[in-house]
Amino acid sequence: MYETITLEKRGAVAVLTINRPDKLNALNKKVHTESVAALDELRADDAVRVLVITGSGEKSFIAGADISEFEGQTPVTQRDQFHDRTLFNVIDQFPKPVIAMVNGFCLGGGNELALACDIRMASETARFSQPEINLGIIPGGGGTQRLTNLIGEVRSMEMILTVDMSAAPTAEKLGLVNHVVPADQLEAETMKLAQKIAEKAPIALQLCKEAVK
Repeated sequence: MYETITLEKRGAVAVLTINRPDKLNALNKKVHTESVAALDELRADDAVRVLVITGSGEKSFIAGADISEFEGQTPVTQRDQFHDRTLFNVIDQFPKPVIAMVNGFCLGGGNELALACDIRMASETARFSQPEINLGIIPGGGGTQRLTNLIGEVRSMEMILTVDMSAAPTAEKLGLVNHVVPADQLEAETMKLAQKIAEKAPIALQLCKEAVK
């Protein structure tokens, strides 16, 4: 059904995997379109109570946007592609809890996608950065706002302006991720957390998320 993602349902937990390992799971237009369609499907599925988002393989969660699609774009036309129904906003506004399972590189748009999730689990090999300024653009997927809301203006400003890459333990200290676990335990620990949340009353889960947001 989908070409760039896979969708698996494990009882009350759904797992959406960005599946472009040859491109380090970089986000292109097709990923955005298919992921939004999958989220709309899951929104209407009462059997699904928690969503986990991850990337295929061990090297990369999401290595940012697919810059091959930037050819011919100007900063203005690139900006115009961001609208209310971007993947980032659809995740942020998803009524059910969303957990990012971060394996490997989590860069640019990948970090912004993780920021749109409610909880972030990371492997010890995960690496985080907002490298957009090196391309002469800004973090356009909500990075300037969600990152600042999460870790504060001072740390957010340094991360965005220097493009320094943060290892998982540093990201945990900054408050960027909730938990860091060994790579071979990432899936098990993430699913354990997802199942724990899925056992709660679904309406209460939704209302708690709305209240916090």
